[in-house]
Amino acid sequence: MDNGIEGVGEVVTGGLAARAVEPAYGEGRAEDGETHCGNCATELIGTHCHYCGQKAHVHRSIAAIGHDLIHGVLHLDGKFWRTLPLLIWRPGQLTRRYIHGERAKFVSPLGMFLFGVFLMFGILTIYGVSLSNIDVDDVTTEAAQGELDSQTAAAREERAELDRQLAVLESQPGRQADAAALRQRIDNVDARIEGLDIGQEGVEAFITGGVAADGNPVEDQGVNFTTGWDRLDYGIQKIEDNPGLALYKLQANFYKFSWLLIPISVPFVWLLFFYTRRFKMYDHTVFVTYSLAFMSLFAIMLTVLGFAGLGANWIAIAALIVPFVHMYKQLRGTYSIGRISAFLRTSVLALFCFVTALIFFILLLAIGALG
Repeated sequence: MDNGIEGVGEVVTGGLAARAVEPAYGEGRAEDGETHCGNCATELIGTHCHYCGQKAHVHRSIAAIGHDLIHGVLHLDGKFWRTLPLLIWRPGQLTRRYIHGERAKFVSPLGMFLFGVFLMFGILTIYGVSLSNIDVDDVTTEAAQGELDSQTAAAREERAELDRQLAVLESQPGRQADAAALRQRIDNVDARIEGLDIGQEGVEAFITGGVAADGNPVEDQGVNFTTGWDRLDYGIQKIEDNPGLALYKLQANFYKFSWLLIPISVPFVWLLFFYTRRFKMYDHTVFVTYSLAFMSLFAIMLTVLGFAGLGANWIAIAALIVPFVHMYKQLRGTYSIGRISAFLRTSVLALFCFVTALIFFILLLAIGALG
């Protein structure tokens, strides 16, 4: 119940935040009897005051407050329903038209982005999806122990087979050289088994709190990994000390600082067209922001479908294919380039997306060190 209330709160917050950057210019209809602006007393000509921009008609009823709330939160107006289909099916056309000046018809890129991000985290909260729910210690130790057991069993089977082969070679005259080579292989396998046994002892010590299977304490060697960036190293250390809390803060920081994805991504898009002056940084910013807005809405759809019972394999396939196709269509439509050129640039852009995600993740770790 609490998750549901918090999730609805996130959706409302996102809608209002999006509305704050998306004024309602171009909406509304003049009502009979209004001749002057209620804000600045300027004589009205159309649906809005041409001097201050306020709507000609001002609501004065309790019902209108609920209408304004729904209207502001959900963007259920003509601009939203004109923007969403184009964002999904013709993102390049939407981006190009917005860049070229058709602003009043569509929800702004930042408005769609904020709405998508807050809605995404609202849905995740409603469904109770949180990184802090992951028991990192159990996952890592169980996986490590299972892998070590598997490798140890395979090594011991290989050792037994080599022993049988060695017995056969030793019974045959003139095979001393082959037997010596086989003994060397056996020594290598023995060394591998010894290393796996040490690894298993370390995992068992981690699980049992520093006590090995024989009851003797095991010295904690630790992992002293440093990057040289003090703030980032501190963030990594916090993850090692308390993984659950660190993952919770990481998710919260992603929610707060998701807008950083825009300035991080724009230079990579610029690199695709650095040789031409036809396209400005503003064009790339609009492209990136609309693209991120779509990715947020797409993540919401996959989350809902996943909880509705859609198989993980289908979700994984959609997560790989749909973003690539969407970026291809948006690149081709926005920058008016050919199919081959768009495909090649999309392939490079997909690689840039991984680099962007890595940079963003590192920044989140560094920001988390301040918390």
